Amino acid sequence: MKNRPAGLRIAVLLTALSGAALAPPASSLALAQEGSLAQAYKIISSKQFVDLTQSFSPLTPVWKGFGQATFSMGADPETGRPYTIEKDGFRVFFYSMVGQYGTHVDPPAHFDPKGKTMDQLPLKQMILPLVVFDMTPMLKTDPNHALTVDDLKAWERRYGRIPAGSFAALRTDMYKDWDANQQRFKRYPFPAWSFEAIRFLYEQRGIVANGHESMDTDTTPELKSEAWLLKHGHWQIEVMANLDKVPATGALIVVSWPKPEHGLGFPARAFAILP
Repeated sequence: MKNRPAGLRIAVLLTALSGAALAPPASSLALAQEGSLAQAYKIISSKQFVDLTQSFSPLTPVWKGFGQATFSMGADPETGRPYTIEKDGFRVFFYSMVGQYGTHVDPPAHFDPKGKTMDQLPLKQMILPLVVFDMTPMLKTDPNHALTVDDLKAWERRYGRIPAGSFAALRTDMYKDWDANQQRFKRYPFPAWSFEAIRFLYEQRGIVANGHESMDTDTTPELKSEAWLLKHGHWQIEVMANLDKVPATGALIVVSWPKPEHGLGFPARAFAILP
């Protein structure tokens, strides 16, 4: 593995290790030769991590149909008195919000009554190779550009074929308006994916999931791109951040979320491991 790029070495190690528990002796021997969990961690811990998640509060942007979150101090249900460190030795928040709040995961069941819910999404899909499509140069002349298949093919001429099994993220730099200019962040229309690009990525390139900085996948009235990908068993991350700090290829993305039974969406934590 010495001559392989660092990002590829990490992916190979993690892929091999994911099946180690069930591997027969011969496979275990091959795994020992390829690398160990300690070696994988040594590589990963030496890399730069980039947080791809927005912090959220009761004041941050959300679709008007959902309404703002509320945070309040958790209280004793018998007395109604909020817990305090002085009297109880601890304190807690009570959070009231819709699942699709802040940086969040949309599972297939968000749009598809027969689709997988959050607790059914595979663990192995929580760490994936990451590709980033930088659309910011196009936005100088077309502020609401929707990424096209031609744009994707131009990206491939520069960086190589989009790898199957990857997470595809759309960089627009909208995330910079999340706190600084909320009205601009919530603008409509906004830079987004085109339906044709989404279909191409899943059907022709075999990506696993996609993500973007906006609160929606596209600007069509029927949310055509979002509806299609969720109804075809895929999932996505919305309201991503800091994609301008991640290279076009070579990084890994790690995404985690809570496991509510039959969950239809929830704030998520996503970060990139740079090559």
